Amino acid sequence: MSRWRGRSKGQELERLAALAGEASADAAVAMEASSTAALAEAEVIAEAAAPVAEPEFESETAQQDDTTEPPAPAQPDLTAAAFFDVDNTMMMGASIFHFARGLASRKYFTSSDLAGFAWQQVKFRVGGRESPDTIRSSREQGLSFVAGRTVEEMNAVGEEIYDELMADKIWSGTRALAQMHLDAGQRVWLVTATPVELAAIIARRLGLTGALGTVLEQVDGVYTGRLVGDMLHAHAKAHAVRALAAREGLNLRRCTAYSDSQNDVPMLSVVGTAVAVNPDAGLRDVARQRNWEIRDFRTGRKAAKIGVPSVLGAGAVAGAVAAGLAYRKRAA
Repeated sequence: MSRWRGRSKGQELERLAALAGEASADAAVAMEASSTAALAEAEVIAEAAAPVAEPEFESETAQQDDTTEPPAPAQPDLTAAAFFDVDNTMMMGASIFHFARGLASRKYFTSSDLAGFAWQQVKFRVGGRESPDTIRSSREQGLSFVAGRTVEEMNAVGEEIYDELMADKIWSGTRALAQMHLDAGQRVWLVTATPVELAAIIARRLGLTGALGTVLEQVDGVYTGRLVGDMLHAHAKAHAVRALAAREGLNLRRCTAYSDSQNDVPMLSVVGTAVAVNPDAGLRDVARQRNWEIRDFRTGRKAAKIGVPSVLGAGAVAGAVAAGLAYRKRAA
């Protein structure tokens, strides 16, 4: 009986992980479409409002000398993409903790609540891992303050908190890796247990394509305090990447994923190229065993040079040329 119950519990966790991944992929696609539509509308409005310029006449000599043309943008590489974990991979520390600090300063919850979050981070840094019970407790605490809040309100606050507490926490080395994929014509998504709305803000501010994150249930634009499925953590991230690939027509063998955590091995394993960034001890061991590339941007670690062939992968480079509230991320 106990063995049956164990299998049943495991199957339920896998079902929730799959549901979380599907929901996250749906949210990412919807947000990308909305962002594209908003950008197109803004461009139309700007063009309509722009004054009509008078024609300028240049001398024949000036016209002959002006032969410089701007570099052509990279052709879209529609079947390759990059997926970046956020906490300690793209950003120093835990994005949800920075968010919690900003909410505490705005009296969304008490300083003692924030101290509890901080203590969990200290335990993580010392122990290196979080137990399922700790993850569950963190999730419940993180969701309690959003129940009854509107999505619009949280988005507005998230924008402010990003500027105040997150913008200067971005790892420049990881940001450069993401830009390398963009320059190759590939799309770039963040993948994190952080609520998808906050993840989308971070992605937009970094100029990335979008984000996969934990989806919080909402009714008529108001959060209920429940999750859709489960946190986007561990196997749920792998489900989300697969689901997004299916929706976007990506060839996962031509995709690249980046993370610092051993918990993200499932996500790293579904793509053709896996890169360990600022890895914890567990991921460093796995990376060495599987011959994955390791990049470490932390002080005291060896400097990492960005090499297009090694990171993008030979297949991705060829394609680019040819086609043109969880708390901590180990819970993340």
